[in-house]
Order: sequence, then C-alpha cells, then structure tokens
Amino acid sequence: MAALKRCATQNQIPKMTRRRWIADEVSGDRAALTGDHADHLVRVLRARVGQEFDIAVGALVRRGRISHIVADRVEFELGEEAPAAPAAAVSLLLAIFKFDRMEWAIEKCTELGVSRIVPVVARRTDAHLVSAALKRAERWRRIALEAAEQSRRAAPPEIAEPSKLHDAVNLSAGLKIVLSEVEKQIQLRDVLGAGQGDVILAIGPEGGWATDELLLFQQAGWVSASLGPTILRAETAAIAATAIAVSG
Repeated sequence: MAALKRCATQNQIPKMTRRRWIADEVSGDRAALTGDHADHLVRVLRARVGQEFDIAVGALVRRGRISHIVADRVEFELGEEAPAAPAAAVSLLLAIFKFDRMEWAIEKCTELGVSRIVPVVARRTDAHLVSAALKRAERWRRIALEAAEQSRRAAPPEIAEPSKLHDAVNLSAGLKIVLSEVEKQIQLRDVLGAGQGDVILAIGPEGGWATDELLLFQQAGWVSASLGPTILRAETAAIAATAIAVSG
C-alpha cells in the first residue's frame, strides 16, 4: 500500500517546463542560435548535445534537441510542435524617458505580452535622450528578446525605430487610447471592451503630455483615459496600462 501511495504521489509531480529560445536561423527541421545568444546557452547554461528545449521558429514553437555546439553557434533538430500562446493585440506608443527606467518598462511589458512598442520623442523628452535614442533601439530589441524567451513567448514584440509624435499619432488600430493625467472622468477600464480588436496605448514622458500634444491626439481620433487619481512614473504607467489592456 505504501509503495502504491508513493507511485501515486510521484505521478502527480508536474514535469519541468522546458526553457524556450527564439531561433536566429531556421531551415526546414533545423534551427540555430548564434553569436551572444548561443554563447549564453553554452557558457552560462552549459548546454550539451542531446538536451531538449522549446524553440520558437516564426509563429510556431517546436521541440528542439541540440545536435551540434561550437562557441558561437548551437544547432537544433526540430521535432513536434509545442503549445504557444499568441501575443496580445496591444501596442504601446511609449514616449522616450530615462533609459534605465524605459528598459525596465520594455522588459516587463514584453513579459505581459505586448505585441509592439513604438518609442516616440515628446515635447518633454530630455534633449540628450533624443540624440541617444537612435543608437538605443538595438539594445531595446535585445532586452525584448530576452524577456520574450524568459516569459515563454513565441516571438518578441516589434520595437520600432524612434519617431516623432506627429508621425506616430497616425498609427492605425481598432482603438487608440492616450493615457492622460488631466483626464478626470474616464478610466482606462471604461474604454476597453470586448470586440474592439487591436489596441494601442500612448504613455507620456516624465512630466506627462504637453497640452498641444493632447490636442494632437484628439485631432487624430485618440480617446483620452486615466489610470486613476495618483500620479505614476512613466514606467509604472506603461506596465499598469498594459496589464489592464491584456487582461481585458
């Protein structure tokens, strides 16, 4: 009887979830990680031939068995498909703010499932951040890739090149919402609803959107909404708004 109980207990222990990687190269039933991506798997995680991982290849996730390893390249033989949750139909128009905080927001919003992030230059974006932003996009993409793998996404969100607000307000979406500190009546949850399709949320910089920017949003058909009575940091607002949108 004791032996049967032990067997029953063992059968209830869940299997460990395989770590997920997003392939750098794919050809038929083979895939590979390259460069720093591969080096992390080899040097830090001490990968070995024969180990199995989930490998994201485009829109699919497949079981991958390591077939070959060199210092900057890990090759996989691909097997059957594995479950993969789709990205949420939520995009962020994210005003550029202090890079350390913005990177944290990109990481966490990626984990929550956002599908696209568009960095924009706002009136209150510091001048030195504007000049450095164009060189930062690749770092933001790398952060999003790592966060997507950690959270078991099939693909990272698209990280667009930084743009001017005047151009970004014309992005198309089923529902366009600008988060505003001056909005007192309409809450974000009140605006979101079933059947609206894809959503894009605009998060302002430190200090919020300027008056003329809010007018620009209004003229471009954006709906104004609030996250509540407290004043949030830009990164907190981005994460909170994303969490509300993906759960709604």
